[in-house]
Amino acid sequence: MAIFPEPNAGFDVPFGYHCAVSAFKRRLIESALRDAAGNRTHAARVLGLQRTYLLRLIRELRVAAPPPPERRRRE
Repeated sequence: MAIFPEPNAGFDVPFGYHCAVSAFKRRLIESALRDAAGNRTHAARVLGLQRTYLLRLIRELRVAAPPPPERRRRE
């Protein structure tokens, strides 16, 4: 009788603490970006992060981020 579950039981990511944490961060950032319609500033605010740190995480974690929304020009 096993005390611990199988290494990949119920996970779509490779087993390991760092892989699991990275996968969780990636999903959390993707969800925040989806809710903010791709607006990175709003997503950072919701996550309680500075925008520049969010941008670094997007790069480092290779988050599938939608392009930022078009900026409206004042006329």
